[in-house]
Amino acid sequence: MNSAVSAVPGAGPHATTLRADALDLVNAYAPPSHEQYVLQLAFLSFLLAREDAMWRSCVPGHVTASTAVIDPDERSILLTLHPRVGLWVQVGGHCEFDDLTVAQAAQREAVEETGIADLVLDERPIGLDLHPVNCSLGVPSRHFDMLFMATASRSAMPVRSEESLDLRWFGWDELPMESADQMSALVAMAQARLEGRT
Repeated sequence: MNSAVSAVPGAGPHATTLRADALDLVNAYAPPSHEQYVLQLAFLSFLLAREDAMWRSCVPGHVTASTAVIDPDERSILLTLHPRVGLWVQVGGHCEFDDLTVAQAAQREAVEETGIADLVLDERPIGLDLHPVNCSLGVPSRHFDMLFMATASRSAMPVRSEESLDLRWFGWDELPMESADQMSALVAMAQARLEGRT
């Protein structure tokens, strides 16, 4: 696929690079299910249609980067209690103009929201998710969320950020009832990636 794209005016020098990286990542993604295949096509179509697809100013939707942070024993996931939606979710957020890659955006957001500076990020997405949201735009939008995975060190001491009401580890089979619908799927994606490493 030709991922040559033009920059969005005012988006900074890395706009072309970031969107091209997103296209390359989504194109290289090997969807494990029909649902993920449909999402892959939706992501590719959106990225090709919108030069501003990476930025929160894109009202129809925009690409976000989130991370399943797992413990070193690979038995738990670190979730944040989101103040706006009132649900436990993975850490993540919007891309910024200084991000060179989507993985870099995911790493930055994960560090900011967990306080764990030495997270080891798998730079290949473990999955894709598309959901409606009322974000900072104040109007209905969509998050084309690229899901990554990172492992915390044994010395990691998570610290809740101002963007969170709480921050806790949950076992794979002990997700809170107040978690977002996609959490079970995210855990399954992380487990599948871990199993694929062995």
